[in-house]
Amino acid sequence: MAVVVITGGSAGVGRACVRHFAANGYDVGVLARGRAGLAGAVADAEAQGVRARAYPVDVADHEAVSAAAGRVEEELGPIDVWVNNAMATVFGFFWDLTPEEFVRVVDVTFLGQVNGTRAALDRMRPRNRGTIIEVGSALAYRGIPLQSAYCASKHAVQGFVDSLRTELMHEGSAIHLGMVQLPALNTPQFDIQRTRMPRKAQPVPPILHPEVAARAILAAAEQRRREVWVGWPTTRAIVGNRLLPGVLDLVLARTGVEGQQRPEPVDPDAPDALFEPLDHDLGVHGSFGDRARAAGRQVDITLSPALSRLRRLVGRPVASAAARLLERLV
Repeated sequence: MAVVVITGGSAGVGRACVRHFAANGYDVGVLARGRAGLAGAVADAEAQGVRARAYPVDVADHEAVSAAAGRVEEELGPIDVWVNNAMATVFGFFWDLTPEEFVRVVDVTFLGQVNGTRAALDRMRPRNRGTIIEVGSALAYRGIPLQSAYCASKHAVQGFVDSLRTELMHEGSAIHLGMVQLPALNTPQFDIQRTRMPRKAQPVPPILHPEVAARAILAAAEQRRREVWVGWPTTRAIVGNRLLPGVLDLVLARTGVEGQQRPEPVDPDAPDALFEPLDHDLGVHGSFGDRARAAGRQVDITLSPALSRLRRLVGRPVASAAARLLERLV
């Protein structure tokens, strides 16, 4: 039976991944900080008839991540798929964030993926097999106001993945490295992340269900996809930024601050999960179930195995020809 490791698997997208991979027959190792959420994730996986283990880990701690990876292989077997999903953010203008807050977001959202990737490669490279999926965002390509640290981290992950992929290709490695760019999702993060704004945070509509992301992440792993853009909102943001970045600057400057806040005021005494986990099971969904929806035809087409096969048939010869041409030009 295949083994998957999911970081940030106690809540939100990671928790949806635990359920979805388990439903498709994977044994699951769950890495996260909150013990209540870890216990809930293990119960979700075991309800599908697979083995599951919880590993309380802060992904910003490389040694702890590596040790957890070793325990996964001792208890569940060789890791076939590693999903780097853990994230953190602070909502607020850059000048209102403390240096410690900014660094913490980068440590979790960027270096957490680096640490997970290193732990996975340490075990996959000697076997020359395995799949690593980095969970990204439309914000890996298009920064928005109030999330400078998070956007910077997702941009960094994108550059890291492109660089590492070419190194693996140079080595002739059979290990697959892919990235999944997500849209706004109805997850609990908007109720537990720190904010410097006067009103509660919300995702920028349109909002999709976390299960859409989990489906895309599993497909990216099993179809060995280089990159997947999930939903029209992600596609519009990425393509729009490539075509008209200045226009998006103006639109986001006018609408992005208000668009990420709900009418309800922030409770100044409410705890957040930036430095310490919250001691309860947050589950998969956030507070926006009445506004979230399932993805439409774009996701069905994007994740189609037939389309994936067509991409490989057409893309590899084209890429090889382009590479040979570039070698002659440079």
